[in-house]
Amino acid sequence: MSVVPPSLLCLGLCLSQSTCAQKGNLPPPRITALPGSTVPWKSPVTLLCQGPKQAEGYRISRVGSPEPMDKEEQITPRKTNTLNIAEVTTDKTGLYHCSYQRGGHWSQFSDPLQLVITGAYDKPSLSSMAGTVVAPGENVKLQCFSKINHDVFILTKEDGDHVTQNQSSVPHDGGRQTIFLLNPVSSTQAGTYRCYGAFHEYPYVWSQPSDPLQLQVEGTTDSPSITQPRHSTAPTAWHPSVETQVRLSLAALLLLVMVVLLAEAWCSQGGPSVKSDEPPPQWTDKRR
Repeated sequence: MSVVPPSLLCLGLCLSQSTCAQKGNLPPPRITALPGSTVPWKSPVTLLCQGPKQAEGYRISRVGSPEPMDKEEQITPRKTNTLNIAEVTTDKTGLYHCSYQRGGHWSQFSDPLQLVITGAYDKPSLSSMAGTVVAPGENVKLQCFSKINHDVFILTKEDGDHVTQNQSSVPHDGGRQTIFLLNPVSSTQAGTYRCYGAFHEYPYVWSQPSDPLQLQVEGTTDSPSITQPRHSTAPTAWHPSVETQVRLSLAALLLLVMVVLLAEAWCSQGGPSVKSDEPPPQWTDKRR
């Protein structure tokens, strides 16, 4: 079996990459948003398109748009291209993607980025039907409810893995609700959750966020121990161990023995006595 020299391997790799570039099969870039892709109504946001060093130009557009929003701005000889939106309103929301140019060819589009605005409607409520402190493996149901007849509710996790669930709502108690399932719950699902309400007609226009719900999983560093009270602030009473109780009992017994010995020694000496060398007094009859 012959061994292929490393130089030939490198040459083949370079030729294959060049061929792919000529055919337009360039790897996709990455699109991100600062400070985030979920922003309050009329807040600023910056979209970033990141590609390789050899990129000659960039373009950022909404999914479905045939051309970049602004050619002069979006096709520039920079490694990281940006699109600054001063105020995010309803017409600026949606799915965005980007691509870059190299050797006269455009790359594949990046994975889409969902740009959402919040604060369009009053906030819903979020609660855990199993409580906020749960055991690993337990089935947890999070209820998102609103008096507004939202078509869908969205659940987000603010720390750790950003998990988003999107579910249709059902009528409940004069409003609408959705039950989000976390089955079975694990330590990775501990964190802060919020939910939002939206409508099918405007899927990227969300309500104000619900109040945060802190979900704790027993056994994690941020959760109370199973053997400790979950919400107790009163001082606990002192309960000595069995070994301590034995030592205290032996000490008491030893003290009792010493008292008995001292009492016996005292009694053996006849108790307290009054010593005198004088004879007893003689009573005389003064009538004589």
